[in-house]
Order: sequence, then structure tokens, then C-alpha cells
Amino acid sequence: MKRRIYSKLLNWKKSQNRKPLILEGARQIGKTWIMKEFGRSEYKKMIYINCEDEPRVAPLLSLDFDIERIVLGLQAISGIKADEETLIILDEIQEVPRGLTALKYFYEKAPQLHVMVAGSLLGITLHQGTSFPVGKVDLIPMHPMDYLEFLDAVGQHALVDILLSRDWELMGTMHNRYVEYLRQYYFVGGMPEVVKSFVEKGDLSEVRLLQNNILSAYRNDTSKHAATHEVIRINQVLDSIPVQLAKENKKFAYGNIKKGSRSNDYETAIQWLKDSGIIHQVTKVDKGTLPLKFYENPSSFKLYMSDCGLLGCMANAPADQMLIGENVFVEFKGAFTEQFVLQQLTNIDNLDIHYWTSKADAELDFLIQQESKILPIEVKAETNVKSRSLHSFITNHPDLHGIRISMSPYKEQDWMTNYPLYAISAILQ
Repeated sequence: MKRRIYSKLLNWKKSQNRKPLILEGARQIGKTWIMKEFGRSEYKKMIYINCEDEPRVAPLLSLDFDIERIVLGLQAISGIKADEETLIILDEIQEVPRGLTALKYFYEKAPQLHVMVAGSLLGITLHQGTSFPVGKVDLIPMHPMDYLEFLDAVGQHALVDILLSRDWELMGTMHNRYVEYLRQYYFVGGMPEVVKSFVEKGDLSEVRLLQNNILSAYRNDTSKHAATHEVIRINQVLDSIPVQLAKENKKFAYGNIKKGSRSNDYETAIQWLKDSGIIHQVTKVDKGTLPLKFYENPSSFKLYMSDCGLLGCMANAPADQMLIGENVFVEFKGAFTEQFVLQQLTNIDNLDIHYWTSKADAELDFLIQQESKILPIEVKAETNVKSRSLHSFITNHPDLHGIRISMSPYKEQDWMTNYPLYAISAILQ
């Protein structure tokens, strides 16, 4: 499957200041596949070692940081001698206590070698006291497949080209096809194994089975790696997300987990889910002025899943409600639409994503900083839409131009531009 992160890996390989690369992201988003595919396609040789399955790696990296000895040990394990035309892949690096620290010495003592590592719980590992090689590694975050990648996977390459061309008139003639595939994406999501099964078999029952397996793997990770007293709270936060997003006001409310709950009870649980890449947290800002982080209100936030398909699976949303008719856009109080937009935004580099509310109950679903620009975004799931909140915000910030994302076609006004929902990725690339 075509993944757009591939071009970032190419840039990393060609960089004159290349450092060992850490590929970050949640479990089962395709990190192992993309690393192997990149190694097979772009290098003459590849050393692939899964640190979870290969017990000899931990003592090899833990004894000392003699890189010549370590490289010789990797050759002994793999049978392949590493040189400048070899990609060294250390997967599940979190299983080696000093694995990340070793990357510093690869950079300092053997910069000619190409080293790439990944792990499903690197964020968790770092909070357990692991020394991180600051300034000695490159980092690339990886997420589930976005809508453009999904269209590529199902063979709709021409639809991708039209979106990227921003030919709004031609796009409008394909509106029904975009909406049909959007419904499919809402149901299937962007987890590569699930998408692959859907493309090859078209079995909706298997889609749900695979999604449930992924959620079970997340819960197993929680039981294995989280503190015992936090496991129940982590699962309670995770289970509450569909309920939180189905509300008219999607601000996270601790009372929706358990009556009388307070922030102190669940702060660690939320942080664990964020660090593992399972959820995204979007924090409110009190002011739409650069830089937005200066105006964050950490006590007010929304939580989203990393993938819309997993959200639908958790909510047990029926296939017929999501794939037939307009229910997926009209019902569920816009939960899937807002989740969809957030998922596309997280796949775009250099976005600082927040939301905004006024004292008069106006709310912008997303307020984004992209370098030196602020982008106010209102998300609507339907066709007949009004933008009172967006208009209110722009009235008070006349130097900004509003963005409305809806099921309506492209339309530009002096204060706001409406873009079709399925074009969100193409707008901000």
C-alpha cells in the first residue's frame, strides 16, 4: 500500500546530516511494514531485528556502547555485514532498556551507517526513566492512513489526483463518489491491516473482527505495561470516548466516566493513552492570537481516537447506518465527522491543533496554527449549514479568513471559504 510517509524516509536517507531515525506511532499502524518496504526498495542490504523476538539484542546493546562490537554482533545475529548500503532496522526497540541510548553512539561513532528503529510504546518507555538521545536522532511520527491513502488503497488514484489539483469544479462532478468512499473510510478507518483486508475481501464482519483485535491488543499493552492501579482508569477513559464525542458539547467531562470523578483521578490515565498513541488530546485556547500555545487552557480539552474505524468499532456503530444513506453524517451529533477531520489534521506536518469557545457559547471545532498563520475551522456534517460561531470569531478577528468544512461544495466568500469535507487533507498539504 502506498504511504505518504515514504517520501519523508527518502528525505531522511538523502540528508547530509542524517541521524539514526526513530519512527513513532501506536501499535499496528504499519511501522514494521514501511521500514521493511523501504529497506527492500532503497538499499542493497537490510538487517531487520525484532528486539522482542531476539533475546540476544538486549545484552548486546546493554553491555557497553562500543559500536564496532555492536555492529559485529548484529552481523552475527543476522548473517549480514553492515556498510553504507545497508539499512539496519531495530524493531520494538522499547524492549531493550538502553536501546534508545545506543542510538547516540551510532550517530557519534558510525554516522555513515543507516539506522532506523521503531516501537509501539516508545512514549511510555521514555516516561520510565529511559535516557533519550536529545539532538542525536531524527524523529518522524506515523499515524493511521488518511483519506487520500485510503483512496489509493482502494484503487481510486484519479480521485486522489483531483483532490490534490484543487480543481473544485471537476471535484464537484465526482461528489457522490467521494462521499461513497468517505462512508467506507468512516467504517473501515485507516489501520493498514484492516484496510488491506477490506480491499482484498470486502468482508465487513472481518473488518470489525480485526478492529476488535487491535483494541484488545491495546488493552493487553495496558495490562502489561501500565501500573496495576492505573489499568482500570486507563480502560475507563478509553471506553468513555465514544460517549464524550456523541455529546453536543464534546468537551471531555470526567463525570461521564464515573459520577463524582475529578481530574486528579484520571490525569495519569489520559497521559498514558496519549503517550501510547491511542488517543489525541485537543486543548482549548482562550484567545485566537499567535502563538496559540500561550493561550492554552489545559483544564478544557477534547479526546479523540487515533482512528475513526476504531471509534466506530468501540461504539458498535452498525454497518448499514454508516455505509447506507446519510445517517453517518446526520446522526451521532457529528462525532464521526469531527473525528475524521482531526484524523486528517494529525497526518499533516507542523500543525498546532486546538479549539476555541466564547463566553456566549460560540465554538470553533478547531483553531489551528500553521507556522505563522492561524486557521479558524468550523466542521459541519450536513449540507444546509450556518456558521454563526465562525462568523462571530471572524467578526472579532477581521484579519483572519474562516474555513468551513461541510458536505456542501466549494464556495468562497469574503470572510469564509467552504470546502467539501472529503477535501480537508488536500487543503492544508
